[in-house]
Amino acid sequence: MQLSDLDLTKTYTYADYLKWTFDERLELIKGKIFKMSPAPSSGHQSISAAVFSELYNHLKGKPCKVFFAPFDVRLTRRSIDDKDIITVVQPDICVICDLKKIDTKGCIGSPDIVVEILSPGNNKKELQNKFEVYQEAGVKEYWIIHPVENTFLQYTLIDGYFRPSILLTFGDEVTTPILPGFVMNLDELFAEGNV
Repeated sequence: MQLSDLDLTKTYTYADYLKWTFDERLELIKGKIFKMSPAPSSGHQSISAAVFSELYNHLKGKPCKVFFAPFDVRLTRRSIDDKDIITVVQPDICVICDLKKIDTKGCIGSPDIVVEILSPGNNKKELQNKFEVYQEAGVKEYWIIHPVENTFLQYTLIDGYFRPSILLTFGDEVTTPILPGFVMNLDELFAEGNV
């Protein structure tokens, strides 16, 4: 079976997703198939590595864990049964503090922090479709990093809705109440992406 054999108008589940053996990396958002962008640029990879390293180093010896793509995050609605899950995403990075959500397949339920690093061609998907599913699933913070424009936007879930931070860039630092004591310097981060 090839990706072209699938009916893209149909709604699929995680049970379907597990059967696919395509070369392309895919995500399901509300049951619809989204192809992931081609391999990320070196700038994207450098920023991803830097963010992961900052989080990993901060979390050593603490109860939260950080993961990077490819890592399936299954956002649940009614049940955790594979046939009932219609959203499976692979965020660039995610932080999970409830370790019961981690299993051999990835994460079942919403991470505490999701980080997406924009690439050419995926901006609409990240900013619209994933924003909606992360908000609905109760992700506490959604970080969007734009490596070309050197900007960082931090959405925080308040009363069920994401509220944006001011647009952060050079000279700013990222902190979060989810990870007390965590500080990420954006000068250093964006310097990593400009390789």
